[in-house]
Amino acid sequence: MRKPTWFQALMAGALAVFLTVAGCQSANRSATPAPSSAVSEKRYKERTVRQDAEATEQLGRQQSIQDARSFVRNAATRDPANVLQPFLAAHPEIAAAIWIPGDGQPAHVEGKADILQGKPADKHCQAARQALREGRSHASDIYSIDGHPYFIIAEPVQNTRGKGLILAVSAITVQQVEQLQRKNLRLIPYPAEGRYRIESVKPNTTKDTTVRTGEDNQNASHYAVDEVVVKFRRPLTNRELLQIRKELDMTVVRQIRQTYLFRSKKHRAETLIAYFKKWNPVYVEPHYLYLTNATKPLNDTEMTGIIPNDTLYSKYQWNLPQIETELGWKWNKGSQDMIVAVIDTGVQSDHPDLEGRLVPGINLVDDSQPPEDDVGHGTHVAGIIAAQVNNHEGVAGMTWFTKIMPIKSLDSTGAGSTYAVAQGVIWAADHGADIINMSLGNYAEAQFLHEAIQYAHQKGVLIIAASGNDNTDRPGYPAAYPEVLAVAATDPGGDRAAYSNYGEYIDVAAPGTSIASTYPGSQYAALSGTSMACPHVAALASLVRAANPKLTNEEVMDVLRKSAKDLGEKGKDIYYGYGQIDVRNALEMAVGTSDSRVPNLQSLFLRLGKALRQLADKTAT
Repeated sequence: MRKPTWFQALMAGALAVFLTVAGCQSANRSATPAPSSAVSEKRYKERTVRQDAEATEQLGRQQSIQDARSFVRNAATRDPANVLQPFLAAHPEIAAAIWIPGDGQPAHVEGKADILQGKPADKHCQAARQALREGRSHASDIYSIDGHPYFIIAEPVQNTRGKGLILAVSAITVQQVEQLQRKNLRLIPYPAEGRYRIESVKPNTTKDTTVRTGEDNQNASHYAVDEVVVKFRRPLTNRELLQIRKELDMTVVRQIRQTYLFRSKKHRAETLIAYFKKWNPVYVEPHYLYLTNATKPLNDTEMTGIIPNDTLYSKYQWNLPQIETELGWKWNKGSQDMIVAVIDTGVQSDHPDLEGRLVPGINLVDDSQPPEDDVGHGTHVAGIIAAQVNNHEGVAGMTWFTKIMPIKSLDSTGAGSTYAVAQGVIWAADHGADIINMSLGNYAEAQFLHEAIQYAHQKGVLIIAASGNDNTDRPGYPAAYPEVLAVAATDPGGDRAAYSNYGEYIDVAAPGTSIASTYPGSQYAALSGTSMACPHVAALASLVRAANPKLTNEEVMDVLRKSAKDLGEKGKDIYYGYGQIDVRNALEMAVGTSDSRVPNLQSLFLRLGKALRQLADKTAT
């Protein structure tokens, strides 16, 4: 390591590095998307904040309802009153709980009983009790006590009137997300005046990226006994769907064009297959959840992909199907040996959806403390990559086995110095990270950080960074360094997100708008930005490395570029780079190039050209 050079840079002063979270804007993919005006940009940002807050509220409600239903399902096998306290301890978002045993027996209360009393809680509690008397579920609107938001849900014991569970759930996560996004989308000054010295640089500096490789080839199969996949000869009408729901009590879990995944509450797959054969479909088959390591392309009957059972997946995670993750999982699901370092605000170490997915990390803000997340950003990024998949809980990450190395370089304001970030890069490279995710950035070019990145790159680490959220062509760093893969953001329509930075240095794009993921307090939230797009690419890189360990980092980078779905102008452009990442294409290409060891001259020339442009810009400055 070249410490003298680093310390010289340090003596020059550490520059602030800020989180990059972008909003969403619909752009025309067939034409060059015009940067929006300041007024329209602010309007889109405000809309994005509202969308993320609303989605976060729905995520919280849905997960709390699932938790309540799980509790009452087990009421017959244990004394609910005795397990209320540990239930609340395991779900810190639940402020109070009432178990109503029915038959005139007294209710059992745990938690903060005062938030269930007085105005305006009384009317919501009365409505919840009335719902239990009628044997139905209930969810209230959000109400406030001393400025803290709550909502109440009630869940009855099945086929039993007057018996069940009432929960008062904190909705503070919604406020936290709104405040976080207003900062991250620069709707308010961020960071606070005087907290850091901020430097700017001239636009049009260029950048190239390099990547790292690895391997696994884990196999896993699962057969869903209550689900079938049916491809009809045309999409079903609403009347036909209603007929199916009535006849077999089924729900549509997912739909891709005329292919449907159905789940029944009463019937097994054999019955469902026999039923759908009468509809003369293209095919009907069981829902096999499995991965083979075959190197042949998927045929038409395999186009359904792997759809996980995570409770929030089907309704809220639009992002993974859009980039063909479900089909990609049939090629590879990742490796337990693969480590992605998340240099960020830390990660909640005991989040239930990240259980078993973290390896030791470091807190570079306060080395006496573990790298816990006191902002929310880092936990969200980690979940996009590695939240447990197919565990009947929360969200699904992009990888089934990849590990996360939490490195806390950003403080409780969501900002940190160049030194802390550079130190995180070096620490990650020295402690076994295969990939580094950097959902952060600044417009100041710091040599200290660049040398740390070059050090990690020379050790074979793939470094991926978010481009920024200011709808500008001014290069952001570290994304614009030649050794870093720069990521732009897209929205649910596959268009450029409104505030995603652009320029010649952009390599690829990935979903970044209203992305559901893990959040501190064992919660879930929806956030938007290139910060959310970046971990999609980091996750895909870990899958590519697992699929083919023979590829060098440069070759993995080339796979990610060549396999991307071209958007915008034909070929590489300043808004999408080479296009939006495609998981299936990337893994198919990685496996197909397993025996190719010929150096990629195109990749080398691209890196050289970008480095020369960067040097020219610095000389002009």
